[in-house]
Amino acid sequence: MRKSVAFVMSLAVGLSAAAQAAQADAVADFYKDKRIELLISSTAGGGNDISARMIARHMRALTPGEPTVIPKNMPGAGGVTAANHLYNVASRDGLAIAMVQNSALFEPLYGNDKALFDVRKFNWLGSPNKDVGVLMLWHTVPVDDLEQARKRGLVLGVSGGLNATPAFYARVLSNVFDLNIKMVAGYPGQNEAFIAMERGENEGYPSAFWSSLKAVKPGWIRDKQIKMILHFGPAAHPELKDVPFADDLLKNDPAKRELMAAAAAPLAVGRPMMAPPDVPAARVAALRAALVATFRNETYLAECGKLNLECADPTTGAELEKIIVDAYSAPAAVVKTIRELNQAN
Repeated sequence: MRKSVAFVMSLAVGLSAAAQAAQADAVADFYKDKRIELLISSTAGGGNDISARMIARHMRALTPGEPTVIPKNMPGAGGVTAANHLYNVASRDGLAIAMVQNSALFEPLYGNDKALFDVRKFNWLGSPNKDVGVLMLWHTVPVDDLEQARKRGLVLGVSGGLNATPAFYARVLSNVFDLNIKMVAGYPGQNEAFIAMERGENEGYPSAFWSSLKAVKPGWIRDKQIKMILHFGPAAHPELKDVPFADDLLKNDPAKRELMAAAAAPLAVGRPMMAPPDVPAARVAALRAALVATFRNETYLAECGKLNLECADPTTGAELEKIIVDAYSAPAAVVKTIRELNQAN
C-alpha cells in the first residue's frame, strides 16, 4: 500500500514537472523572434527613461525565447496616457508592457476621471527600486529651510500640467507645511522644468525623485547647485540624513502625518512595470521571473552603479500588487482630502 502511495506521489510530481517544462517551452516558443514593446510614460533622458532602457537591454537574454525589448516613449498626463494605452489599446498577449510614473497608478483613487483603467486588473511585474521625493531649490534662491520658505513663498516649476504629479505634490506640501507655492506650469517633462530653473524662470521643483536626480543631475548634487529642504516617501533615505524627512516633522500632528503618508504612497512602488489585463498567466510568470533575474544580474547592477541609479532594493510583482491594494484601502476622509488636492484650482 505504501509503495502504491509513493508511486502515485512520484508520478504526480513527475507529471507536474513535465507540465511545467511543457509550459516553459510554450512560452519560449511564443516569444522566439518576437518583439516586446516597453512603453515609457516620460520624455527621453529622465530617470524613468534611463532605467527602462537599461532594463530592456538586460531583460532580453533572461526572458524565454529571448524576444527583443523595444522601448517607446509615451509621455503625457503624468503617466496616465501610457497607462490608458496599456489598459485599453495595447495587445494582451504579453508583447506589451510599460514602466509608468508611480503616481499614475493612484489617479483613479484620487478621482481623476481621465484615468480610464482599473489599476487592480493590471498584471504587476516588478520595480527596480523604491523612491523618495525631494523639494529642491536652485542654489541662488534665498531660502535655506522650510521656515524661510514658509515666510517668503516659493515659485516652483511643474511638468505635465496642473493636474499632474508635481503640481499635486506642490499642493500637498502647501497644505501640510503651510507653504505659499506659486506654480509655473507648461513644461512637457521634468528635464524642461529643470532647464527653466537654471534660467531663472522658476525657483525649484516640488517632487524631484532622488533616484532620478542622482542619475540625470549628479553634478548639481556634487557642486551644490541645488538646495534640498525636505524629502518624503515611505522611509527616510540614508543618503539624505541632512535633509529633513516629512514624517519626522509631523510626529505631533497625526492628521497631517496620515495625509502625507497617503500622498507619498506612490513612492513605495518606485518605477512600476506592468502588463495589461488578461495576459496568459504563464507569460506573466515568465516576465516576472525575467525581471527578478534582471534585478539580480551582476552586469545590470554594475551598470546601475555607473549610471547612479538605485537598484539595490527592487520590488516583485506580488509585492507591488499588495502595496497598491493596501493604498486603495485608505480611510475615506484621507482619500477625500487627497482628491481635493489632486484637482487644479
